[in-house]
Amino acid sequence: MVKQASFEQRRWQGIVAGAIAILLALGLAAPAWATSASELPALNADEATQVVDNADVLSRSTEGRLNRQLSQLAEDTGTEVRLVAIRRLDYGETIDSFADQLFSRWFPTPEASAPQVLLVLDTLTNSSAIRTGEAIPAALTAEIATSVAQDTLLYPIREDGKYNQAFLDASDRLAIVLSGQPDPGAPKIASLDIEATFTTAEETNSKSAGIWVIVLLVVATVVPMATYFAYVGFGD
Repeated sequence: MVKQASFEQRRWQGIVAGAIAILLALGLAAPAWATSASELPALNADEATQVVDNADVLSRSTEGRLNRQLSQLAEDTGTEVRLVAIRRLDYGETIDSFADQLFSRWFPTPEASAPQVLLVLDTLTNSSAIRTGEAIPAALTAEIATSVAQDTLLYPIREDGKYNQAFLDASDRLAIVLSGQPDPGAPKIASLDIEATFTTAEETNSKSAGIWVIVLLVVATVVPMATYFAYVGFGD
């Protein structure tokens, strides 16, 4: 009886320990996917970094092309364009609040922010925002800037998840307008049902919650069974 009690005790200790370890791992992994403005690297004045792909959605060739194009634009016009992609916003954060915080962090003074354009994309919800400084040429009107962020950038993503094409198109349009050439305009969209193709934050959160419930149910079922059979095999 003593030996049997000891076996049962070890078995349940193993079950509890395994379940706790997995639940902790899941709980710690979820917030690690999110990105706050303070977590992005500070800009290095000695490096011409125009693109920050924290979501890993751009190829090396695309990043290289974007950096070359926007560095040349800065040299020719004095206007700096920064493109940022993140994987997920922190809980309670919006793409607009994130863009505001990052713009203020990277360009803390009026002089630093004046020639800047910041375009940000959250790849989880495919939401975007753009911020511009006081010295940006008048050709980049608020209407055009919004169209770059909401139309030019998002259309290839909504249509077929083409992140490389999306950033290249947005960069091309910004470079054209900021160089003083006529605005080529937004992509020609025949019939785009935004409600059907755009995932809202609420829908995404609902789906994520459902996935986590399924994962936890699987963990609660599999871990005890696996631990039990492991102990039975070990005891034999």
